[in-house]
Amino acid sequence: MVPNPKTNRAEAQEAQPRIVVKAPRTRGPSPEKTARTRKMIIRSAMREFLDKGYANATMAGIAERASLAKGTAYRYFDTKEDLFAGIVRDIVTNPLGEIENFPIRPDERVSDYCKRTMIPVMRTIEDKGRATVARLVLAEGHAFPYLTEVYRTKVYEPFLERIRWLIDVAEERGELKGTILKAYPHLLTAPVWMGIVHNGLLGQDNLIDTATMFEAQVDLLFT
Repeated sequence: MVPNPKTNRAEAQEAQPRIVVKAPRTRGPSPEKTARTRKMIIRSAMREFLDKGYANATMAGIAERASLAKGTAYRYFDTKEDLFAGIVRDIVTNPLGEIENFPIRPDERVSDYCKRTMIPVMRTIEDKGRATVARLVLAEGHAFPYLTEVYRTKVYEPFLERIRWLIDVAEERGELKGTILKAYPHLLTAPVWMGIVHNGLLGQDNLIDTATMFEAQVDLLFT
């Protein structure tokens, strides 16, 4: 039988190992660049929400403010709701959470601890945008309950729970002036909200110092 040259060549090709050429790996953005881009999107979203309102703000508009392609914004946040949650986390929740990294010292009065850890955060409440986020929730939370829910669960309730814990410590040490603060822990946070409303809405021509007002409230409520 005469061998078939075509068959022999085909069998020889199948017997040879296949060489797979891999595409060169492309490096992704560095962690530093990723963090910078995320921060740009967050800041741009804040401006977009304030200028146009939450309802009229769009991911495209936010990306344009940040000088980014629309698709880039979606790589970081799936929806406008996710973006607002990111704003709350980055601008408000993280700084407040840092307070817990400073435990109260055994020989430190609760009033002194509040001043040491909370006043620095309150002094930057306007500059860092935390007051702006709160005003956005106050203005649009009724129409968009999601905003209220995120702020309540991520900011308002955790901070109030921290205040309650400090009040319990002060009560055990005999550092409370009366029982009113135990019944209404909101009194300690009242200067913060008064400053947010006054400075942003009602008294822009006569701003008040939220941190100083908070310090005065601490002196009124603790020994």
